[in-house]
Amino acid sequence: MLRRSLWLLGLCVAAQAFAAAPPQKPPRDLYLGEAFYYAQQGEYFDAISRLDTELGQFYRLDERQLDPFHLQSNFAEFSVGDFELSYRMHQRAGRAIKAVLEGNVSQDIKNEAAFRLARIYYQKSDPINALHAIERITGKIPESIRDDEQFLRAQISMVNGRFPEAITILQGMKDSRAYEGFAGYNLGIALIQNGQEKEGLAQLDKTGQISSENEGTLSIKDKANLVLGYRLLESNQPGEASQYLDRVRLVSPFSEKALLGSGWSSVSAGRFDRALVPWTLLVKRNPTGKAVQESMLGVPYSYAQLNLHGKAALLYGSALESFGQELTKLDASIDTIHKGNFLKALVREELKQDPNWVIRLRELPETPETFYLKDLMASNDFQSSLQNYFDLEDLRKRLNAWDEYLDSWEEIIDLRRRYYEPLLPDIDKKFRTLDSQLRLRMEQRQRLDDRLQHMLIAPRPDFLKTADERILQNQFARLEAQYKDDTGEGAEDARRRIKRLQGLVQFDIHTTYDQRLTDAFTHLRELDADVARLKKIYASFVRTRQAATQSYQGYDDQIRQARNRSRDAKEQVAMLMARQGHMLELMAVNELDLRRRRLEEYQIQARFAMAESYDRAVKAQQQAVGEKAQ
Repeated sequence: MLRRSLWLLGLCVAAQAFAAAPPQKPPRDLYLGEAFYYAQQGEYFDAISRLDTELGQFYRLDERQLDPFHLQSNFAEFSVGDFELSYRMHQRAGRAIKAVLEGNVSQDIKNEAAFRLARIYYQKSDPINALHAIERITGKIPESIRDDEQFLRAQISMVNGRFPEAITILQGMKDSRAYEGFAGYNLGIALIQNGQEKEGLAQLDKTGQISSENEGTLSIKDKANLVLGYRLLESNQPGEASQYLDRVRLVSPFSEKALLGSGWSSVSAGRFDRALVPWTLLVKRNPTGKAVQESMLGVPYSYAQLNLHGKAALLYGSALESFGQELTKLDASIDTIHKGNFLKALVREELKQDPNWVIRLRELPETPETFYLKDLMASNDFQSSLQNYFDLEDLRKRLNAWDEYLDSWEEIIDLRRRYYEPLLPDIDKKFRTLDSQLRLRMEQRQRLDDRLQHMLIAPRPDFLKTADERILQNQFARLEAQYKDDTGEGAEDARRRIKRLQGLVQFDIHTTYDQRLTDAFTHLRELDADVARLKKIYASFVRTRQAATQSYQGYDDQIRQARNRSRDAKEQVAMLMARQGHMLELMAVNELDLRRRRLEEYQIQARFAMAESYDRAVKAQQQAVGEKAQ
């Protein structure tokens, strides 16, 4: 124990010496770094919980300035708000970021906080507060958010109807690599909304011709052409609309709608044969798409307009058969959702590892036809609700795991109790013996110190005699007693010699008194060093003894309270999951029901059109037979 205590003492001294040296780099807090590690992995719950814990401990300190964390506390507060924003805790994130804005921090940090607060309000569809927040940004904008801030400012200006300001900002961003295509597209929309139709369409045309290898830029390019084409279709300019719709890539999120629009532009121009080209391509795609289903009616309609009524009737029949199959799928999908299989499939871990998990979802048994839900599942409302459901499911799993951790803690505590309790009585007995000896030695040392201090005032040379001097004085005393009554020859000479030797010893004692007193104080100080080391060992033992006891005592109430909180949290999570799951199911069922009603309308149209086509085909056949008979 002594060797271990001395080794730990040496480590402490070395650590203090290292800490006293001036840092070569800015101090970094390990707990803050750990929180950022989890944040970079996308584990924002772990990042928030760890940083909240660190901040809570920091604010309970009496002298916070002595903790290196105080140098980064403001940044940590800002980071908590940022993590909460990433975790979709907008309300708490807003409070944290507001605290940073009102705190004593640099303007760069305030600007970044104002930017994030504005983004929160914009995402929550609160344009007025978003505008107020973005206007709090002054001075130099951090390089890392400069383009993001300008684009967000333009978007906020657009939703607030301040189109001239948005136009000015977006015109300055047209050459931004980070927002290539996006700035131009939004500029075109802003110009159109500002009443500058011609300039807006020209800008969309320019955006629709940009060259890039970035998939996001190519997608916004397709969207610009699609918007431009449908805008011209609505303006009864089908000839011009067709050229823009044809620019949209055939492998693109907007390709189906572009092919559909291209066909209608040809129909509007009376060129039904041209309409068959894009619609024939479209009708071969997955029959769950809205545009595909509409093209199933468009193709036979075009054939009917070309007086090919027989082919039109057959295609209307094929469309009816396809619509019937899709209605069966929709009914089965709605039934599957009502049974709860949709939610069970959503939380499967293997699906989350695949970026195309929405498509893979339909491959699982007893799951709905997710192609009908693609648009819904891509919407912001559904994604927010879905992520909330995922978070609740994650919390449910964590709570179950924490219950297992509490079981493990109880087992560890019980093992510690069974290990230490048999050992401690014998250790305590030995310690009490050593403790009494230590107290005795301390009392003896104190008596020596008191006597030396008194000798500074009232000198007592006899107190500082050496052992040899005491032995000599005792021998002289015995010889003096031996010759005291001796009257023989030489006795007087012996007594005189004894007196002279006694005087010599006494002379040495008195003349060296000052040096002896100094040496006594020196030795006492040396003894103090040994006493201090002994006290450290004593304190180390006491701490170790307390740590041993505290390692298994006093945890029962805490674990019981933790179990109660975990139980309450699980009940609340279960209730919230049921509500959130019901909302997701309701959104999915409503979407499927909407698609079902649309298909039923298509069925009705197809039946009437097929009947009409059959009638016309029969009439045309009878007319042809009549002409031959004549």
